[in-house]
Amino acid sequence: MYRKYSSNIKYIMMVLSVLIITVFLPKQPRFRYEFEKGTIWKNKDLVSPFSFAILKTNPQVTIDKQDALDNVLPIYKLNRELFNAVEEAYLNEFDVKWRTNAFPENERPGYRQSALKLLQDIYNKGIIAINIKHQKSNNPNYDFSLLNNNISKTVNTQDVFTVQSALAYFKNNFKSVNLKIEEVVENLAEDHLQPNIVFDEKLTAVVQNNTVSSLSTTRGMVQKGELIISKDNVIDDEVYQKLLSFKEAYEAQTKTIGDSKLVYLGQILLVGFIVSLLMVFLKLFRKDIFADNRQLSLILLVITTMLLALTWAIKLNLPSIYYIPFCIVPIIIRILFDTRLALYLHLLVVLISGFFVANSFEFVFYQVTSGMVAIYSIRNLIKREQLLLSALFILSAYFVSFLGIALLREGSLTQIEWMNFVPFIVSVLLSLLAYPLIYAFEKMFGITSDVALIELTNTNNKLLRELAFKAPGTFQHSLQVANLAEAAIFKIGGNSLLVRAGALYHDIGKIENPQYFIENQNTALSPHDKLPYEQSAQIIIKHVHKGIEITRRHQLPESVIDFIRTHHGNTRVDYFYQSFLKNSPEKFVDENIFRYPGPIPFSKETGVLMLADSVEAASRSLKNPDAQSINDLVERIIDYKLEQNQLDNCDITLKDLETIKLIFKTMLMSIYHVRIDYQQTL
Repeated sequence: MYRKYSSNIKYIMMVLSVLIITVFLPKQPRFRYEFEKGTIWKNKDLVSPFSFAILKTNPQVTIDKQDALDNVLPIYKLNRELFNAVEEAYLNEFDVKWRTNAFPENERPGYRQSALKLLQDIYNKGIIAINIKHQKSNNPNYDFSLLNNNISKTVNTQDVFTVQSALAYFKNNFKSVNLKIEEVVENLAEDHLQPNIVFDEKLTAVVQNNTVSSLSTTRGMVQKGELIISKDNVIDDEVYQKLLSFKEAYEAQTKTIGDSKLVYLGQILLVGFIVSLLMVFLKLFRKDIFADNRQLSLILLVITTMLLALTWAIKLNLPSIYYIPFCIVPIIIRILFDTRLALYLHLLVVLISGFFVANSFEFVFYQVTSGMVAIYSIRNLIKREQLLLSALFILSAYFVSFLGIALLREGSLTQIEWMNFVPFIVSVLLSLLAYPLIYAFEKMFGITSDVALIELTNTNNKLLRELAFKAPGTFQHSLQVANLAEAAIFKIGGNSLLVRAGALYHDIGKIENPQYFIENQNTALSPHDKLPYEQSAQIIIKHVHKGIEITRRHQLPESVIDFIRTHHGNTRVDYFYQSFLKNSPEKFVDENIFRYPGPIPFSKETGVLMLADSVEAASRSLKNPDAQSINDLVERIIDYKLEQNQLDNCDITLKDLETIKLIFKTMLMSIYHVRIDYQQTL
């Protein structure tokens, strides 16, 4: 119903895809100039239509930020309250230590007061906790901002104590004639020395952020009416920065000034034109896809999804547009359809995308070259490793393009920013998603890829195993037909995998009544001997209908079922027809009873299968197969099919027929071990 509902539905899908794509695309006028550093300005003299600030380069901004951060001193806070706690604890422990050691009680107040005075002097000057990251290799001392009661002053670490220098100061200034007293008091002081000048990391970070955010990102102005660059001048670093600044200022202004409705109209015209070209291409060169709304909807879905991914990347402001795996489009279309459509569709997607990305020529060059490599590297997907090899080839194509453009722009290997190649690597890895997507598209849209055909041609397939068990003669016949047809189609050009799959299943309907077909009969008696000729003919013809029914029940692709429909065309079952005429000449004969329903073959593949099936079946009747009898048989069978107009709808030329004849004769002689008298041919 979806494929055949209406010829107009395809145009509705086309309009919907155009609307969906354009609704989500950015709605602002596009900057008209493309430029690269070191190239020649080929446009007319560029005069600024308005005043704008010149943006600093990224390296300049980075240097300014670093300089600003270097000038921001680390902030330390002085804790005045700490000494109060230290004083109380120190005095209590002093008295306990003094009594424990039984020092003279009359000397205690003097020593107690002098030691406390030293501690107070030390804490008043301050004890700092040194932070290694603030030190420089050539100078362990550094300046810092000391915050005391919300008042900041610049201090150097050598102007305050550390725990070690504070202890040394205490030892140098506390003296006693009693060495034991001196030792006890010094040890007690050491236990109560701790930093009261501590680094405030959060406050320092706030100051640093404020300093960086307040930095200017511009350097100078370009006034309205000022010449930015003249025609045929080289775009040097200074002019390049002016052009970048002009582009950013232009795009910022057009977001508010430009008419978004007119921009939307322009997008509809461009995207609609591109999609219309696709429809014309399909109608002229791929009428089968144009007529099949399911296949057409798949193509439009791929285009829409890829362009929506581009829109998503632009709106999220991804660091690089090259993260998007554009090569997934040609991979999917090549595997599901063909090379020409894959290349054409990839070009259309890239052309549309080029209107919405920066450096569009560079973007188009990257994507077109890598897309072509992707298509060439997957001519036929018959092994899983081909996707990995294709990914490697695509990555190589990106690398060659990246290196060439970088050398053209910079003129030096040392100036190349290799980190800019990372998005291409991510894009290639994402392109491997094509494999599961192909499987999903096959199931959703009823399209048969080479991978699916390979699975179908596996003789361990459940349906083929059943054929081999129930109708072994038919199974062997199908294998021989597959070999003949595959060799012929490979030589004249066509889908050999499709032909092989069609050949293996073309007689699957004989599973129902295998004994009624001569290749499965093991005795001289035939069940047809007891039946009227009309009934026998209907049993033989019925294997086509049964084959279609069985394969549809097992959900085989329509492209394979087509071989079952067409492998006999609308020819007669001549044996029973002639027998009826011979034995019942007086009776009226309805020829349609003895004729297959058709249709006749409509492609190279189905036409070759019909010929291979007839030739292989007829060759089994040869009593003494030799070169002459095989030659005559092949000529007779193919000429008969031509006379019966069975190949009228096939695009098989007379030259193709001669090639097919030669291949059939050669292979049949090999099958029947016919020896050629080489001496007679010399």
